[in-house]
Amino acid sequence: MGFSYCLNTSTIRNAEVSAVNAIDIAADAGYEGVELWVKEIDDWVSAGGALIDIRDKAADRKIQIVNLIAFFEWAVPEDAPRAKGIEEARRCFEMADALHCDYVAAPPYGVQNRKVDLFSVARRYAELIDVVAEFQAKPLLEFWGIAQTLGTLGEALFVAAECGRPDTVLLADIYHMYKGSGHFHGLEHLGPGKLGLVHVNDYPALPQRAALTDADRVYPGDGLAPWPKIVAGLENAGYLSLELFNPTYWAKGPVAVAEEGLAKLKACFDKDR
Repeated sequence: MGFSYCLNTSTIRNAEVSAVNAIDIAADAGYEGVELWVKEIDDWVSAGGALIDIRDKAADRKIQIVNLIAFFEWAVPEDAPRAKGIEEARRCFEMADALHCDYVAAPPYGVQNRKVDLFSVARRYAELIDVVAEFQAKPLLEFWGIAQTLGTLGEALFVAAECGRPDTVLLADIYHMYKGSGHFHGLEHLGPGKLGLVHVNDYPALPQRAALTDADRVYPGDGLAPWPKIVAGLENAGYLSLELFNPTYWAKGPVAVAEEGLAKLKACFDKDR
């Protein structure tokens, strides 16, 4: 297992940290990749910056922009919002290509609060793949444990199988696996090249699973996650990305959290190589 370590910028969220600053923080801490949020990039451009600034900063620091966190309604059954979502998807993929970014996340945004037939979701994911096929960046099929549709790894595997696109790649998340199904079965069904990125985090004993929120995520190894089982299931993973939304960590400052987070991440995975 040759894991590459990545920092999702939600982990160090701070009003003073721009997309460019985040790349420096990640590189200084020793990460090999970074995940940026489209909103952060839009904020940078709105403030007078340019995409090339972000791309060049990553190149100068020798760190890969691995994935963009985006929200577009690709899975909704309604034609008008889905068309708008596809338009936004194209904008995000154009941005990803300009940044030499590998992936763009495709979560169940828009269907997370309702049940939608999974066969239709699979057809719409095939449509998304076809629409963005001209770009170098590829979509990552993401599930959310809070979602009524695409809320588990099992549902994501179903969509990956039924969409009929052999190059489908998934994004998994430790918190969302626990939140959605309460177990970590299914990772063993992901062969080489099928798990592009994993959001790594842990969960505490309290609050209990039903009441657990993103803000409760903790460093890997500081919670109850069964790491030997998880590590064994992630042998085919690409990047391992630390993704937290914990306000108590934000208060420590981005540099300290980035450094401590990488040490915790490596403590869970390096010993098992």
